[in-house]
Amino acid sequence: MLIIAGLGNPGDKYAANRHNIGFMAADEIVRCHAFGPWKSKFNTEIAEGTLDGHKVLVVKPQTFMNKSGEAIGKLMRFYKLAPENLIVLYDELDLAAGKLRIKTGGGAGGHNGIRSIDAHCGKEYRRIRIGISHPGDKARVTGHVLGDFAKVDSEWLEPMLAAIGENAPLLANGEDSSFMNRVALATKGDKSDNHAAKKKTGNKAKSHIHQARKPDTTKQLPKSGPMADMLKKLFGGGDN
Repeated sequence: MLIIAGLGNPGDKYAANRHNIGFMAADEIVRCHAFGPWKSKFNTEIAEGTLDGHKVLVVKPQTFMNKSGEAIGKLMRFYKLAPENLIVLYDELDLAAGKLRIKTGGGAGGHNGIRSIDAHCGKEYRRIRIGISHPGDKARVTGHVLGDFAKVDSEWLEPMLAAIGENAPLLANGEDSSFMNRVALATKGDKSDNHAAKKKTGNKAKSHIHQARKPDTTKQLPKSGPMADMLKKLFGGGDN
């Protein structure tokens, strides 16, 4: 069994925060692969399913970010799982927005959620670091991570979340390099391509999510549900 944990803070107040990108990624994995409904257990929200034949629990700790390890640790002890059975998705200030890296073990890098997991679960688990960029001033870090994504962030956020969801089976198979490459391809953009697209569509360029996919793909971003509501709130298109 594998646990894929997305980190964030529970509640509508934090739903669109940069700090909650781990929750967003977890939601997209569950949606893309038709996992079961979210259920509450051990202070987490859990959805069960399979990825390429591997049984997987996607979890979102409800203990708030700084105590993420308490909830995940209880879950791992209940199922008698080791750190190598854990993958954690979380925001990374020291990576440019839209960049993603995977590593096993290492330090917390100042991330309190990771520090908590290290303390309760051990350190030798896979860490998927999702870049949100640094605001450039240490005094602005708290406001940055607890601030909502800007509308312009949709250019990389939407295709990145979709790519994480669609390619999650690679994680279950331990194909981390292939996973990173797929995500990088989905979020790759070129200014000249964007400019040409804007001219063709009257300054309404196709989002990168459409550029990265074949036209006949059957996978689409959610049109309803929590993820759709969050994206509408972030980037418009809702009734409000």
